[in-house]
Amino acid sequence: MRKQLLTALCLTLLVAGTAAARDISFIQGLAQGEFKDLSKEAGAAIAYRNTAPAAPLGITGFDAGVEVSAIDIKSNSTYWDKAFNNDAPSLLFIPKLRVRKGLPFGIDVGAMYSYVPDTNIKIYGAEVSKAILDGTLATPALGVRATYTRLAGVNDLSLQTVGVDASISKGFVILTPYAGAGGVWIDSKAKGNLQAISTTTIGPLQEEEIWQPRFFAGVKITPFPLFGVTAEVEYLARPIYSLKAAVNF
Repeated sequence: MRKQLLTALCLTLLVAGTAAARDISFIQGLAQGEFKDLSKEAGAAIAYRNTAPAAPLGITGFDAGVEVSAIDIKSNSTYWDKAFNNDAPSLLFIPKLRVRKGLPFGIDVGAMYSYVPDTNIKIYGAEVSKAILDGTLATPALGVRATYTRLAGVNDLSLQTVGVDASISKGFVILTPYAGAGGVWIDSKAKGNLQAISTTTIGPLQEEEIWQPRFFAGVKITPFPLFGVTAEVEYLARPIYSLKAAVNF
């Protein structure tokens, strides 16, 4: 059953990535306001998702799985149409591979890699978290986290994020709901065709440095030992929906 669930999710990730298969490239320039809005939402899309309760994995703990996130990018956004050569998808799906490892003193470290099939979109990132409270049968877990992500493969845009957040969680049999809040710093620079065309037609694009608050909530379901499915909804510039399946121990 666990193998069937993992296979189904992997197929979902493949279909999601293929459904949005198109490169980010520019044949039209952007005004500075459009570039700021694009940077804000693109930064939100590539930012490190939480998709985990606040409790630490422990010194022998390990968590590895696949994840897909979806963000609505189409609503009233001419800048996304320009980014996708007037063929922007309604939803941008981002499939990922995720891994986390527990360390001593309630510290966990993790890494993420994403490649959207048949596009030039690649993302990599890392996280480190610290449990303030480990959590018990009677009390919740509380943790803080720092993250970093960077967009790769897109010649017209240099984009990276740094995030910090805090979360709380409490397990109930096979369910562990959690919630948290924090902020993401987005650093975005236009380059390549985007900068060249914008400079010629409108004016040079300045670097954008943006701080965005984030709020998220989710639930981890552990239907079988060593296997969990986590569903999460987040608001970071726009609503973002994530689903992760992972083997953990």
